[in-house]
Amino acid sequence: MQTDETKEELSGQMSFLEHLDELRKRLVNSAIIIVIAFLACWFVHDKIYDFLSVPIRQALTEANRREVPVEGLSGNEKILPLNNLSIGDTGRYVFNRATTFGGGVVSAGTSVSAKVERDINGRLGLFTNEPIFTGNAVIPQGIRLPVEFDGKPDNEKSADERMVVTTAVEPFTLYVTVSFYTAIAISVPFLLWQIWAFISPALYKHERRYVTPFILLSSVSFVLGAAFAYYILFPPAVKYLLGLGEDFSLMLRATDYLDFITLIMLAMGIIFQMPAITYVLARIGIISAGFLLKSWKFAVVIILIVAAVVSPTADIPNMMLFAAPMMVLYVLSIGIAWFFGKKRKSDSEVERLAELN
Repeated sequence: MQTDETKEELSGQMSFLEHLDELRKRLVNSAIIIVIAFLACWFVHDKIYDFLSVPIRQALTEANRREVPVEGLSGNEKILPLNNLSIGDTGRYVFNRATTFGGGVVSAGTSVSAKVERDINGRLGLFTNEPIFTGNAVIPQGIRLPVEFDGKPDNEKSADERMVVTTAVEPFTLYVTVSFYTAIAISVPFLLWQIWAFISPALYKHERRYVTPFILLSSVSFVLGAAFAYYILFPPAVKYLLGLGEDFSLMLRATDYLDFITLIMLAMGIIFQMPAITYVLARIGIISAGFLLKSWKFAVVIILIVAAVVSPTADIPNMMLFAAPMMVLYVLSIGIAWFFGKKRKSDSEVERLAELN
């Protein structure tokens, strides 16, 4: 005769076709979530691109420009920010990219005498102190130059910081790709919920309450992993790569770069899931600290393989830059499994323990 517990377990079992139908349902839900996130990201694709391009712009600046120490006649000369200038200060302004003033086009690299003044509305600015003769127009003295005095950093990309595209449709496909990758990143909590909903029928009833810590910890871990790749791993890697090309004229394709950085960020976001997944599996009782300790040799081999795939270069220092955090995460996962791990119990065993207590 079947007990209530047995009936509940049998009713929770699914046939192969039912598993396929459930998988199809979760995949459709995930696709809908990503499409909605993609539409939201498309409206800010330019800001996303600017954010992702900051590391390469800084690296290109260092690779294309030479740095000269400030040495003057008196030894007291200093480089001042624009917001330290006063009315009446003069100097020469250099256009870092082609600029249009009405019908006159000023080429990148052109310089003009400039003076700090206030316009008729009292706004402080930098104005031309002499006319500029272009190929088809004369830009008179007193024209405001594209300079801000609010102390904010200048985000305008100069000629040597701009990446290139090689086809007319590449900017569109580039922004689509950026929006798609960003949509995946911000959809992580919802995608994790779909994964949990798919595997939860295979878990005991008391084990399903770990859905909240699983989604919360995994989402935070993904953000930390992507941020770690963006701020810590990627800058030295791309600096090293561009340093190898110092004898060449650097012209980077924007599509190649965006594929490169998003792959690294998504990969590190997934890798940083290790402690969160370990916590949930240890609480359920599927893995233990002893199992992770016994498997450390296999883990090191897998970590080195993943680091070799994710790392942009084949040299040992860069590969270890990627492998080191994974090894630290593995050690952290062992500690988490040891502290939070427990033996797996069925629902009936949990109920009997609760009655005894």
